[in-house]
Amino acid sequence: MLLGASAYLMWGISTLYWPLLDAAGPVEILAHRMVWALLAVAVILAARGQWGGLVAALRDPRKILILAGAALVISVNWGVFIYTVNSGQTSQAALGYFINPLVSIVFGVIIFSERLRRAQWVAVALGVLAVAVLTYAYGAVPWMSLSVAFSFATYGVLKKLVRLDGLDSLAIETLLMFLPALGYLLYLGHAGTGTFTSVSTTHTLLLIGAGTVTALPLLCFGMAARRIPLSTIGLLQFMVPIMQFLFAWLVFDEELPLSRWLGFGIVWAALVVFAVDMLRNTTPRPARTAVAEPPPDDSPAADLRPAGGGAADGGAERGRIGAATQEAAGGPVPP
Repeated sequence: MLLGASAYLMWGISTLYWPLLDAAGPVEILAHRMVWALLAVAVILAARGQWGGLVAALRDPRKILILAGAALVISVNWGVFIYTVNSGQTSQAALGYFINPLVSIVFGVIIFSERLRRAQWVAVALGVLAVAVLTYAYGAVPWMSLSVAFSFATYGVLKKLVRLDGLDSLAIETLLMFLPALGYLLYLGHAGTGTFTSVSTTHTLLLIGAGTVTALPLLCFGMAARRIPLSTIGLLQFMVPIMQFLFAWLVFDEELPLSRWLGFGIVWAALVVFAVDMLRNTTPRPARTAVAEPPPDDSPAADLRPAGGGAADGGAERGRIGAATQEAAGGPVPP
């Protein structure tokens, strides 16, 4: 629990980190984050001596292709997030991560043919209503929030397909983006428009520190995901948008008229429905007999049971999807 809470606490606090780099543009910050994150992850992998998964993944063309898509999607997510925070619209970033679980539910239905319970449909409907209310409140579609939510949900889908340890995955993703990011930074330096060495020593160190800010919470998350239930991870992830909303309101003093409070209130109602339903359907039930029985029709396991499959096939499938979902839950890299 401490490891998991620490991971999400660091991810939430990192919202205050990116404005410190405001002298650099969002794309330059993103490029530095990719370059230094790769080095930070390499140091962690070397310290833990865990190169096996990384080497095996690099030999699998299918995983490389999926991770290339994941690298592109998470780059969009990081870039939009940094732009949103540094342009004084942190509440939109918070909204994006609030509605992200609801977008993931819809993706589960569309892509993986998952069945939704009644409460989940209610949560999705409330999420759609909230976006409509906030569109009116902002005077335009909150495209930054939707970009954050949909890009991160897409990232979760790709992570579920690749089924790779979080650190190994991030190492490959940043490795794939390393040369373009480094090339862009070298171009800025040659053109004299880069800020790496032209602002201050503090600014330079903060840009380098972006790698640690990315990798350290991921390390804590990976350790926590193996020790606590997935439902707990799912609830802990709401720490991040809650902190972002509080920062927008209390630290950045963003304008939050009544209409926006109403929209966020509807989102919070949707998440309460979502969380209660998740807890009710992931609570272990005492076994009635010593003989293994199929899961009840209204349990999460029943939702994952393949049609026409036997008990052994269903158990293997549930284990596979459960392990993959645990890697994708909550990230691994919420900004």
